[in-house]
Amino acid sequence: TQYANDMDAKPYALDGNTSGKLEGYAIDASGTVVGIFSNGEMKELAQLMLAKFDNPMGLQKMGGNLFIESRNSGEPQYGVAASGGYGTIAPGTLEMSNVDLSMEFTEMITTQRGFQANSRIITASDEMLQELVNLKR
Repeated sequence: TQYANDMDAKPYALDGNTSGKLEGYAIDASGTVVGIFSNGEMKELAQLMLAKFDNPMGLQKMGGNLFIESRNSGEPQYGVAASGGYGTIAPGTLEMSNVDLSMEFTEMITTQRGFQANSRIITASDEMLQELVNLKR
């Protein structure tokens, strides 16, 4: 019979709420991810961790705003935001652009002038070829 098997009955906890689907989430300043469900329930889903390094200037730049650890930076130390010098999280905010607009506009104008010069060269060479064709006739 079935006496040799382990019991596989699972306990259920009823809290009086109807079932709900995850409709969204929010992140607070300490990095706690809170799920917002269709039945009005809010539940903690995860905790974001931050990393700090003994020598942040020793991180190796990979491009854009991406850095990786290196020998100079030391090992990462992970912790919760807003505790132990790990900084805070600013949910719902946008980071300012780190693009120098004056430099980008200067490069855009330079590129546009180069395009115009190349366009004139193509037009001039086309006219010269047309003259050669006309001379041959």
